[in-house]
Amino acid sequence: MSNKNYFTHESAYVDEGCEIGEGTKIWHFSHVMPNCKIGKDCSLGQNVFVASKVVLGNNVKVQNNVSIYEGVFCEDDVFLGPSMVFTNVYNPRSGVIRKDEYRQTIVKKGASIGANATIVCGNNIGQYAFIGAGAVIKTEVPDYALMVGVPARQIGWISEHGERLIFDENGIATCPGNEEKYHLKENKVTKEIS
Repeated sequence: MSNKNYFTHESAYVDEGCEIGEGTKIWHFSHVMPNCKIGKDCSLGQNVFVASKVVLGNNVKVQNNVSIYEGVFCEDDVFLGPSMVFTNVYNPRSGVIRKDEYRQTIVKKGASIGANATIVCGNNIGQYAFIGAGAVIKTEVPDYALMVGVPARQIGWISEHGERLIFDENGIATCPGNEEKYHLKENKVTKEIS
């Protein structure tokens, strides 16, 4: 462990060889494996498992009962909802060892994944994308995409503030939460820089 400027509940296990940032909180019955990197000001809820070599950026919020397996990388400000699921092997079999076949999954800055959603390995989640509760992600998710269903389908776009974006005929939308403007062009959303 690189320092002890973070909180660990007495029932949690943090193995030697972890790098954990200042201000991070690790709650009841959680287990953090060696050789993972957790940034500053993260929160790992009750019964969270973090596998070796996982990387979590700063201010990542992990709700109760989430397992983050090897091959998963979460950038800053990611939200992982209660009991959501990552996988890391595409075609697991109990009798076949596939530890050298882990597929990488990147959850980009500001993305939110809802409760009980499943992310099939090898499908990256774009920045500020929003995965609805119970959705099953089997494809790459674009930046700012709003995804729901089984299998998940895109039903719209969402702002960095977490509000649905409605684009006009010129491909411009204003976030109802904070008045920031977004542009939609060639099925890609960008935020206007002020």
